[in-house]
Amino acid sequence: MKKFSLYAFLLLLFLNTCSKDEKEISVLKENRQDLEMISSYRDAYQALEEGDPYFAAKKFLEAELLFPQSKWASQSALMASYSFYLQNYYTEALSNLERFVVVYPKSKNLVYAHYLIAICYYESIEDEKRDSAPLIKAKEKFTFVIEKYPNTEFALDSQFKLSLIENILAAKEMYLGRHYLKKEKWIASMNRFKNVIENFSQTVFVEEALHRLVEVNYKLGLIDESQKYANTLGYNYMSSQWYKKSYKIFNQDYSVQLNKKIERDKEGVLKRFKKLFD
Repeated sequence: MKKFSLYAFLLLLFLNTCSKDEKEISVLKENRQDLEMISSYRDAYQALEEGDPYFAAKKFLEAELLFPQSKWASQSALMASYSFYLQNYYTEALSNLERFVVVYPKSKNLVYAHYLIAICYYESIEDEKRDSAPLIKAKEKFTFVIEKYPNTEFALDSQFKLSLIENILAAKEMYLGRHYLKKEKWIASMNRFKNVIENFSQTVFVEEALHRLVEVNYKLGLIDESQKYANTLGYNYMSSQWYKKSYKIFNQDYSVQLNKKIERDKEGVLKRFKKLFD
């Protein structure tokens, strides 16, 4: 679905150019090399439309080599990268995009090249348990797009992607923190939970991170420190399930008292019900 939506977005970017290209191709001087380039580009474009992005990538690269000094070269290189991306050949797409940035630094489509680099890294992300390198690289590149090209649609989408990446990075910290907690590596686990609070404060994992710090500090006998995190959790997330869990740490008979209260309430309801028939 994400590939389809991105493809639709790219059609707006490139199809107009390609339709203009068809007209401009017709007025190129018809020497042998020009004709070969035109043939390769048309074959590539047709293959892309027919759902064969790998063949399209090869033909776009061929067109670039045949006419290296024209505007067609940079466009062919970028279209080849996009074709690799559609095929999930992220390594090939990234390699070609990095080359594009170096070889065509004045291209009007440079922002798109940087954006597509970020997308390739982003779609290489698996989950919080795997290698975090794609996460870091995607974050760096999306940040670059936002700072370098702030008034573009690419920057807008990059901002959205960054918020998702922040949640994944926070999830990774929580995963490691829980792992250290099970191994009773208290300091290591606390460092992970603190990192979530300090660096990923806008994510959904802050509440649990605060609770885990309540839990770890309480186990270590650091009651004041544990209470500090509990107060923060209560002040900001009083209705949270994590606050209720933290409350039970300081009031371990809370659940027992709660059950007794429920039983008393039920008894009261039953007595009132019986009175209806006295």
